[in-house]
Amino acid sequence: MHHNGLRTAALLGVMSALILAAGAWLGGGGGLRLAVGAALLVNGAAYLFSDRIALSAMRARPVSEVEQPALYRIVRELSTDARQPMPRIHVSPTMQPNAFATGRNPRRASICVTYGLLRLLDERELRGVVAHELAHVYNRDVLISSVAAALATIITYCSYIAVFFGGSADDDDGPGLVGALLMMILGPVAAGMIQMAISRSREFQADECGARLTGDPLGLASALRKIEMGVRRLPLPEQSRLTSASHLMIANPFRGAGVGRLFATHPDTAARVARLESMAGYRR
Repeated sequence: MHHNGLRTAALLGVMSALILAAGAWLGGGGGLRLAVGAALLVNGAAYLFSDRIALSAMRARPVSEVEQPALYRIVRELSTDARQPMPRIHVSPTMQPNAFATGRNPRRASICVTYGLLRLLDERELRGVVAHELAHVYNRDVLISSVAAALATIITYCSYIAVFFGGSADDDDGPGLVGALLMMILGPVAAGMIQMAISRSREFQADECGARLTGDPLGLASALRKIEMGVRRLPLPEQSRLTSASHLMIANPFRGAGVGRLFATHPDTAARVARLESMAGYRR
């Protein structure tokens, strides 16, 4: 947990340095002063509103216990067993089965599941997925993951702004050269920032902690198999708002090619299932 806090601070520091360097290069002293304000604004937004940015990317909405009694019961029971606060619960209308957690700490955490996940999994499997996401919260993975997602989203939107304002006034053939170059540069920068911040081992750790919380590693293993098949049938479009938040999800929501591959931080599902089966005493 302490390590994740240091990585978050380092990530925000790197982002600040990039903004300050760009400001000094483009505008000298005046640009540097403007860059200081921009760095403070970007870092503040990434830290304070990272959860809202991630939830907005999936168009998630909060749900009441009346709407989702079984989901609420599972989250409450697991939170009580872990002696931790109960997170807020959101549901995304997406038909692809997936889930993620976001927030700065356990008291401000949110868990989001998709409509497709609720339809696909039985209660045992859903319990395993919820425990996995709670493990991310308790390990403070969501802090660094959410901040990285917010920063990547901001960088990606900057690339689109560069396209619209990077050309000359009489350029009628599309984005200007400067805008096109900035878009080509900033996209990989956003992906690189996520790759730098997010360890692939965090999914293995969350799988193990979640399985210990439920006492049922095979329930999560079964859920991961179903989610993998569901993602293959219904991959999400590789839009900027989704690619920047894809590392938060329990499974990579894309086909594994194109721009989404740059942002991929998930280990192979088969390896995760094998580890869970090993926890249950299966030998290969």
